[in-house]
Parts: sequence; C-alpha cells; structure tokens
Amino acid sequence: MSTFKIAIDGPAGAGKSTIAKRAAKELKFVYIDTGAMYRAIGLAAIRAGVDPNGDIAGVEALLDGIKIDIAHSEAGQQVFLNGEDVSTEIRLPEVSVAASDVSKIPAVRSKLLDLQRSIAEKTDVIMDGRDIGTVVLPNADLKIFLTASVEDRAMRRYKELCEKGIECNFDDVKKDMEYRDKNDSEREIAPLKPAEDAVFVDTTGNTLEESVAAILQIMKERKEK
Repeated sequence: MSTFKIAIDGPAGAGKSTIAKRAAKELKFVYIDTGAMYRAIGLAAIRAGVDPNGDIAGVEALLDGIKIDIAHSEAGQQVFLNGEDVSTEIRLPEVSVAASDVSKIPAVRSKLLDLQRSIAEKTDVIMDGRDIGTVVLPNADLKIFLTASVEDRAMRRYKELCEKGIECNFDDVKKDMEYRDKNDSEREIAPLKPAEDAVFVDTTGNTLEESVAAILQIMKERKEK
C-alpha cells in the first residue's frame, strides 16, 4: 500500500512546523520536523565544543556517536538526542545558527536523509524543512513552498521564544534569521529553493489560523484528486 507524502519547504520562521503539525493532526498524518534533526546535531556539536561552521572534520567525527529519535505524544513532537529529550533546548537561537551550519556538511545530510526517507516509506507523512520537495521527497504527492517577509518571520520566532521563557531580543532573532536565509540559500548541497511543481503560499500578515486554513484547503483538494 502506497503512502501519501506532503513536503513543506521554506525559510526559517515561515511557520512550517506549526502549520504542518496542525495539518498532520487534521489529516491524521505523521508529522516529521526535519529541521529538528539538524538542530539536534548542531546542539551535539555545541556541547562537544566543536565549531559547527569551521570544523567540518570535528562535526563528522561526532556523527557515529549521535542517535536521534522522534516521538509523538499529546504534547506534540519530541526530539531525543542519545536518549535525552532536547525538544526545548534545540529551539535556542544559537542552536538555530548551528543547525544551519551543520546542514551544509554532506555527511550530516547523508545521515539524516536515510532516516527521513525510511519514515516516509512506512506511513502517510507531512515533512517540513529546506529541501524536502527537491531532495528528500522529490516524488511527494504535494509540495508547498511556504514563505513570509523576514520581519514577519522574525517577529513570530521572537514571540515563540518569549512564550517559552527564553531570553532574547528581536534584533538578534532577525539577524540570526537573515544569516540562516543566506546560509541556506547559498550552500552548495541541497540549497533552499522551491521545487518546480511546488505551490507557493505567502503567509505575511496572516494569523496562524488563516495560514493553517489555507494550507489545509490545498492539502485536502490534492488528496481528494
């Protein structure tokens, strides 16, 4: 029995994860946040004192000792790094930057690509990230490229961090986001870009409910075909 695959790509802070989670719950699909996997590796590098941007060999040396698990509960997706729940810690701004840095490393992408594809072969999934429709699931049944202005995206991420009690300021969050946009778009391997057959959705100015409703409508129309 074939599975139905939905790929959602887009820049940092576009609302991919939040919208995908809501949509997955509505459609009874499994939600996979691939960015969380890169964040886990970025966190592992930081903890090991390895520069995720300058020490590629150092990051590669860590990979065999890194085990990432994804679990789903009533509270949502949980991310485990070598058995430890790091779901909150991986959302810190410095880990966001580290995730973008390690995502440029071929060995890191190869390790996670196998894991992501194996999950999608077993069940109906909504997977979000930077290269899902172009690299991870090029044959996805539906591809969406979700975006919004950098100011809008930075404000959403800033509010999200504040709600979690994480100290930050808007200018730093915006600066990190601009860094990630540049890094993700210019990397040589699997750069951030829309798939040729992706449906574009700009959520600038939208409430979360409006964005979720727009995405759900597209998904339902495609699934019914």
